[in-house]
Amino acid sequence: MPRASGPLAEALTGRGPGAAALLLDGGLSNQLADQGCDLSGGLWTGRVLAERPDQVTAAHTAYARAGAGVLITASYQVGYEPFARHGYGRARTSALLRRSVRLADAAARAADHEVWVAASVGPYGAVLADGSEYRGRYGLSVRELAAFHRPRIEALLAAGPDVLALETIPDETEAEALLGVLAETGARAWLSYTVAGGRTRAGGPLAGAFALAAGSPQVIAVGVNCCDPADVLPALEAAASVTAKPLLAYPNDGSVWEPATGTWRSPPAPAPWPVEAWQRAGARLIGGCCRVGPARIAELAGLL
Repeated sequence: MPRASGPLAEALTGRGPGAAALLLDGGLSNQLADQGCDLSGGLWTGRVLAERPDQVTAAHTAYARAGAGVLITASYQVGYEPFARHGYGRARTSALLRRSVRLADAAARAADHEVWVAASVGPYGAVLADGSEYRGRYGLSVRELAAFHRPRIEALLAAGPDVLALETIPDETEAEALLGVLAETGARAWLSYTVAGGRTRAGGPLAGAFALAAGSPQVIAVGVNCCDPADVLPALEAAASVTAKPLLAYPNDGSVWEPATGTWRSPPAPAPWPVEAWQRAGARLIGGCCRVGPARIAELAGLL
């Protein structure tokens, strides 16, 4: 890095109404599982990052070959406290965060088209491995959440990603904490909420949640991920009502996560993806999240 055509933010600036969107990758966990990786034990994709980095590179490569223009790193669930419970010291966890960026960057540089790297900064609930990211409101203050995220962000930035992906954020409190850390570092990021039924997962209004990012010069795009495809368009319209920033959308396949069993409940029929409507609403970064694999990303590449 940096990439040949300049920062990702500049690439998005030129994508006006009707312009083709930039394609994100799909779900990393489902691709690793399809490759035969063991994601058990609470560390999820972080376990593969630590034990089988070659498999992480292979997963990124599969998405790049499918046409993805942005690869999201395997750092979503990597945190100092949960990894310490599994015997990882702070230095080793920091090294894993940096490794996640290097692995994605290697796959990006090997691609036959330009590919950016987004360093995943998952929510606090992700490291609890109990589905808390779909509830939010952890009982922590903005200051406490900022203290949790700051060292993770610093470690990721040390490896030089093109952008940070502040993703699957369930409420305004955590978003405020993350935006505060961004302001300290000056780093560029996108901010993506997980939503349901026209509200954040914590039940807050979407317009207010997106408005938090509207005034942040570090935020290059706002939107939603890890949600039902049916929830995307209303959320994008809410975002467009309070900010002129580029929007992004990378939903799940329509399945619902069941924390009690640690499994996905699939929809009775595939949920439609009105991608053209998302683009008309302002989406300039479009891809998939959980249970969306390279085949679906290749289909989106043809659409975009």
